[in-house]
Amino acid sequence: MQPGTATLTPDGTRIALAGDWVLACAPALAAQVEQLQRRAAATPVFDASGIDRLDTAGASLLLQLGGETGSADRFAGLGARQRALLDTVVRAMHTRPARPRAPNGVIELFANAGKAVETLWRDLAQLVGFIGLILASLAQSIVRPQRWRVTSLFFHIEQTGLNAVPIVALLSFLVGAVVAFLGATILRDFGATVFTVELISYSFLREFGVLLTAIMIAGRSGSAFTAQIGSMKAREEVDAIRTMGLSPVDVLVLPRVLALLISMPLLSFLAMVAGIVGGAVVCIYTLDISPGMFVHRLNEMTQVKHFWVGMAKAPLFAFLIAAIGCLEGFKVSGSAESVGAHTTSSVVQSIFVVILVDALAAIFFMEIGW
Repeated sequence: MQPGTATLTPDGTRIALAGDWVLACAPALAAQVEQLQRRAAATPVFDASGIDRLDTAGASLLLQLGGETGSADRFAGLGARQRALLDTVVRAMHTRPARPRAPNGVIELFANAGKAVETLWRDLAQLVGFIGLILASLAQSIVRPQRWRVTSLFFHIEQTGLNAVPIVALLSFLVGAVVAFLGATILRDFGATVFTVELISYSFLREFGVLLTAIMIAGRSGSAFTAQIGSMKAREEVDAIRTMGLSPVDVLVLPRVLALLISMPLLSFLAMVAGIVGGAVVCIYTLDISPGMFVHRLNEMTQVKHFWVGMAKAPLFAFLIAAIGCLEGFKVSGSAESVGAHTTSSVVQSIFVVILVDALAAIFFMEIGW
């Protein structure tokens, strides 16, 4: 390879170009071009007959030396291919990129709404498919006792049920007290503070007991399911389970689902009792309702169907929370950031689904007269 050169005549009116004007020689050629630009006349003549090889890097330096006139005509002696290459570089250097269009707020709004609907539909389809997989695995496990994982089941019952007793009881007690305060404040104006007992019993037996429990379980146990399974997937432990010929649904999902199905009704019952006790404390100490009167009115005015309405929703909420938590865990891609993102998504989806199903259940029971 012959390094490219650019030689200026003594009078400064002619520049002879020779050698290889290619990328490998570009640093040395750039230094020569800078010197010649200071020494040459305003419009020198360029003799390019001595150029052997030319690429885009060399063509750019030639244009820089020639002042980027926009044409290869100033370089006499160029071959046809070299002249075509130089013209192509000239057009590329003088072509302005298209300016990006300013974003349209309305279009972006509809685009984001469309993406959200698409994501919601995809997540719903995945959830329905995963629920079907859980039910199929559960049906197979029922007829095969050797596949039961009793130790894992009791471990998760302890984690999701027993360890959640303090927070469920305390929060339900406080919410019961708040409901009683609010009810008494309104009903006092009508001289009907005694109806605070019915307000507390109805609200906690039908709605608050199971709903508060479901929300706390979604934030506590549902997120734990996602983080546990997601971490196992990140460490490739889920793949190891499949390699051993085991089903991840049987090993990881069914014990958690069954544990919540057992724990959730018990915690809901505890929340109902704690909420009613919290309301009773407020009634006894602020409304002059004796404990005997509170119990008597609770027994006389509250029908048992309200209790069963609330308890009927507990297994459904438990199943949905466990399914969403486990499914989000299997969606983890492998990084710690993905574990955190899917854990957050698990809590949000679980709470949304719980409230949605609770609203639909309230409409259903109202229509059938319950």
